[in-house]
Amino acid sequence: MSAVAGLLVTAMVTPALAVTGLAANNSIGVFENLPSYIKPDALAQTSSIYGKNEDGSNVLLASFYEQNRQTVGWDQISQYAKDALVSTEDPRFYVHGGVDVQSTFRALVGNVVSGGISSGASTISQQYVKNILVQRAEAIDDPAQEQAAYAEATAQTTDRKLKEAKLAIGLEKEYSKDDILLGYMNIALFGGRVYGIQAASQYYFGINAGELSLPQAASLIAIVNEPEALRIDLDQEHTAANRARRDLDVLPSMLKEHTITQAQFDEAIATPVTANITEPSTGCQTAVHGAGFFCDYVKKVIEQDPTFGGSADERDKNLATGGYQIYTTLDMKLQTEADETVKYYAPYDATNLDLGAVLVTVQPGTGKILSMAQNKNFSEEPDAPADATSINYSTDSKYGGSTGFQVGSTYKLFTLIAWLQSGRSLGDIVNGANGQKYDLASFENTCGGDQNGPYQPNNDAGEPGGKASVLTQFEESINNGFITMQQSLDQCAIRDVATSLGVHRADGDPLSTYVSDGLGTNEIAPLTMAAAYAGVINGGLFCTPVAIEKVIGADGNPVPVRQTECNQAVDPAIARAASYAMQGVVQSGTGAPGNPRDGVPHAGKTGTNDNEESIWLVGGTTKLVTASWTGNVTGHVSIRHTVIVGPGSGPVSGGNTRLYMWRNFYKDVGDSYGGTTFATPSSDLLTGRSEPPRVALR
Repeated sequence: MSAVAGLLVTAMVTPALAVTGLAANNSIGVFENLPSYIKPDALAQTSSIYGKNEDGSNVLLASFYEQNRQTVGWDQISQYAKDALVSTEDPRFYVHGGVDVQSTFRALVGNVVSGGISSGASTISQQYVKNILVQRAEAIDDPAQEQAAYAEATAQTTDRKLKEAKLAIGLEKEYSKDDILLGYMNIALFGGRVYGIQAASQYYFGINAGELSLPQAASLIAIVNEPEALRIDLDQEHTAANRARRDLDVLPSMLKEHTITQAQFDEAIATPVTANITEPSTGCQTAVHGAGFFCDYVKKVIEQDPTFGGSADERDKNLATGGYQIYTTLDMKLQTEADETVKYYAPYDATNLDLGAVLVTVQPGTGKILSMAQNKNFSEEPDAPADATSINYSTDSKYGGSTGFQVGSTYKLFTLIAWLQSGRSLGDIVNGANGQKYDLASFENTCGGDQNGPYQPNNDAGEPGGKASVLTQFEESINNGFITMQQSLDQCAIRDVATSLGVHRADGDPLSTYVSDGLGTNEIAPLTMAAAYAGVINGGLFCTPVAIEKVIGADGNPVPVRQTECNQAVDPAIARAASYAMQGVVQSGTGAPGNPRDGVPHAGKTGTNDNEESIWLVGGTTKLVTASWTGNVTGHVSIRHTVIVGPGSGPVSGGNTRLYMWRNFYKDVGDSYGGTTFATPSSDLLTGRSEPPRVALR
């Protein structure tokens, strides 16, 4: 049929153009010399990010698109929609060869006489060709070139119609009728940024294309004739115009072509056009249960992954057009609890400080980020209200986060591990007395340079301190006890322990190794601390945090993405000893108010920075490890000396917010995931010497 159509169109076009003198403008040559083949391009499709429910079902967090489109297969489209399109737009679709010769001849004669294009007679194949050319034009990055290509693809000229005709003939030589019809239904514009029958079905009626009823299918097919004038999401005038097109053209055409019965026709005519507009999830601000920050983190991971393009601009465009289905590690059960807990205890803002709060959870042994919540709503709007921000307090600055927060005494875990690695034990006696003076020159720092002068740190709350075991100093978080330990260590060894567990500054600068850094003055993201602690609790096996389980491309094939990388950062025996010490912190030490006391073993470490501007509790179970942080986003207000009234809680001392958030998260949901006991360390790591290590105290 295509070959015959080509011959007949050439035979008809040539004399018709010649009679009017149009041969002089080379229209005949245009037809004869046109390429005869066009291959449909990969369509711009919506990319979507998903979390996961407890039952394994996926939860849509957000979608990204330039054109709201989801390509579907033949069996995923209602037969009513297929019949409506063919009956209305091209009743002879299944018998012609790409060009309907009879209709084309009549249209050409009329157009030649009128001197323009007053009648199209375009078949579905020709309309498909036009859409392919329009899509190619819109994919051009250069604005001037895009405009020129679009004008050429849509020009109301005989040359353009001839080009469409020949390409449609060639198209039908390569593809089946059903493939062409399917391609057209996936590419067609249905108003606004809604493209393709699936996105149109979801947007206008909130259902999939395969579920369309006869009246719904007829309403959608009515739109393709004039997508902006006949859409049903604007006002009553547009809806009335759509119904007129549906009732006077689409449904009568279906009845005429015998694709519906008289009874079906009568019932459909009597059915009003009733839209159920379902706005697509456009961007991370639509993510449920406070998952916008996690969603944005995933987006930024993709935008920095060369797998998705050679440049930042290319990766951003590919995310909006590539049709990726991105399945993440987010556990919606944990995310919901984390979001509710943070917002229960920490208000969006407070009258006397710019308050931030975070709960972020990592799975030991896999590095999977299971929840990421904070006490704000996610928004990228420049005029966002005070309760919203685009800054993710959980992550590094390059992933949309802040520049990090001083981690306080949570950093002491790395000093403890370096102490044990040096051949010492938890039972060693060290002096944690308050008021000690140290000579900075007495501290070894092989990678950070010499320090000089006196140093006199205070214990966190002014505790008198004194001589006690390292285990006790850790459980009670005595600053001078750890400075005493640091004086027997190379400061770089402490830094190296932290680095081996993935610890790095959130602003990208190197970890510093000043003596004061042992008390947590480096600014680090909560996610980083959660992952490091998960490594220790997991027997010293550290796994880099990951947010993406898998990505499926528009072609249905997996897209390679970065996986977690695990390494034995700490000797298992030493990791067990450190975890044992962390268990004491939660059972009877500074973290005791955060202990859920529900029968599941917990371990962790508290932290408070100078001036009490940031407070922490990091740790958890062998199944889940969580960083709980509360602090100043900006400003220098003491959290400990501030009474905080959360949206759902009564007045709470600011110093307890990190403890109560952590406790309730585990007690209400987290501990339902279980957790094994923490082993007692070997005797050589547990039992101390009779004499304290010799250090130079002043």
